[in-house]
Amino acid sequence: MPEKNQFEIQGKIFKGIGGFYYVKAGNFIYECRARGRFRKDGITPLVGDEVNCLIDKTSNTGMISNIMSRTNSLIRPPVANVTQIAIVVSVTNPKPNLKTVDKLISSAIYANIKPLICINKTDLQNGENLFEIYSKIGFKTLYISAESKENIDMLIEKLSGEVTVFAGNSGVGKSSLLNCILKDANLETGTVSSKIERGRHTTRHSELIPLDNNGGYIIDTPGFSSFSVSGFDEHELYKLFPEFIEYSDNCRFADCSHTVEQGCSVLEAVETGEISKSRHESYVEQYKEILDSKTF
Repeated sequence: MPEKNQFEIQGKIFKGIGGFYYVKAGNFIYECRARGRFRKDGITPLVGDEVNCLIDKTSNTGMISNIMSRTNSLIRPPVANVTQIAIVVSVTNPKPNLKTVDKLISSAIYANIKPLICINKTDLQNGENLFEIYSKIGFKTLYISAESKENIDMLIEKLSGEVTVFAGNSGVGKSSLLNCILKDANLETGTVSSKIERGRHTTRHSELIPLDNNGGYIIDTPGFSSFSVSGFDEHELYKLFPEFIEYSDNCRFADCSHTVEQGCSVLEAVETGEISKSRHESYVEQYKEILDSKTF
């Protein structure tokens, strides 16, 4: 209950920096810290959380007193209540890293988040091969270019009514795309080193940003180049690759891992081109990563 010099609000965390959380309630923003009991209970407030806060009437700063039940949460990036993940992959400079794309897709499906595949830098090179891989599975897939503004309006339409996290390797153009969407954001963009073709990490914190007039939010997150699937169940991993499911029931062995077995219908589908070879390679890598995590 609020004390005499306090009032209570309900809002959404839209930014977190160095232990401070910025909570939006109506047209007001409050700087808050988390109660010590959250740390004691091993709970960390996340961008996207719906929270109750006790606000000091004098300073207009406060304390997060309650975190409401989450529909989902991600560890990296650390965000909550996400409905869609926009996975940005560049057709070149840097070259596409489909292992990262597929790990992000697995994570999204595991957390019941819709993937949106954004093929960026199509002004430099067409991305037909990437489009074919992911649209064939049934994922929403867009050709876009932050440079030429190709399909930016279509991307904005896909963000309507969603809480979308943007993710992908450094240098693929996440911040440039967000600057196209949020014309007043002026997010820092990074150049890509010609020597190693990796972009500098340009985003310093996670932030929830409202979109004008379409009821959506986007979450800009720090760049990263790795993602762990070690917490997944290797026996259930194939379910995170939707194109595997229709073939898995026809495998010779009920406990087929879909990696090397004779009589595996998934492997047969890879051989005939019905399943993308790169997707299966990602599956095998994730499968091995899960097994390796259990040996320690």
